[in-house]
Amino acid sequence: MASKELSTNDLQEVLTFTLTVAKSAGNLILEGSKAILTSGNVDEKKNSVDLVTEYDVRVEELVKGELNKQYPTFQFIGEESYAAGSRPPLSEEPTFCVDPIDGTTNFVHGFPHVCVSIGLIYKKSPVLGVIYNPFLDQLYYATKGRGAFLVQRGSEPLKLPLSNPRPLPSLSQALLGIEWGSDRSASMIQAKGEAFKLLAGNPREGVEGGRMAHSLRSLGSAALNYAMVAQGGLDIYWPWDICAGAVIAQEAGCLVAGSHSSPLDNHVGEEVLNGRKYIVIRAIGDSATESGVEAQKRLIKDFYETVTDFEPM
Repeated sequence: MASKELSTNDLQEVLTFTLTVAKSAGNLILEGSKAILTSGNVDEKKNSVDLVTEYDVRVEELVKGELNKQYPTFQFIGEESYAAGSRPPLSEEPTFCVDPIDGTTNFVHGFPHVCVSIGLIYKKSPVLGVIYNPFLDQLYYATKGRGAFLVQRGSEPLKLPLSNPRPLPSLSQALLGIEWGSDRSASMIQAKGEAFKLLAGNPREGVEGGRMAHSLRSLGSAALNYAMVAQGGLDIYWPWDICAGAVIAQEAGCLVAGSHSSPLDNHVGEEVLNGRKYIVIRAIGDSATESGVEAQKRLIKDFYETVTDFEPM
């Protein structure tokens, strides 16, 4: 299949198989959760908050093995092997991009916002995404041009977003998804802390430039943050990883943009893997004064005018 153009039907076939693989990975994640909570067998990548467990590796091996058997000509890039230095160049060929356990810190602590994230990149652009949280039995999926869906606890597929897009006049009415990340250096903490202060702070009570958003939320999983924006539960998420979540979000009417509001469509290639400077905003209903897309772009501009930009690690 890799030697010819991938059709919509081809993608649907890949999706059907990938959903099965995600469920198998979810079962192993649940097994691993019980083992980790009993043994506490956890290693550090860079520091005490950048964690890896044997199950990160085992889940990646399971997913890679199943996908390779079914699609031997497709390329594969995994979070753990990529972090370990296995970084094949991204080609035009179909390439699976997998984070075996997105939310490892949550996984270690038994906090049930953990998922396996499986994306497919084709011609250097994300075209398929599957995100599965086995703890809550929530399965998000999308293929380019076919919409995004959620299946939870055996329900029929629910089209995303789950309700008609609402207007969003300003950041002060927004629920924002943020993450602290694993870089806890003084400069990074200062930059993020200042950004979060401005997003949440009340300008009438001394926080100059504050937007006083409804609140800030941190799920601890980039993929699930993307899924929650697609669902409509979060209004905006900033920033980190992108592949599977980007497809699901875009198919749900979200705008996914690069640093300082450049649309994702202008950021393909290696940046899909390691650009990591992205923002996603939910679908917004049209108002009397502007379209939903105009509102999305305006709010992203407001967001970047509020925060101090920084280089992610």
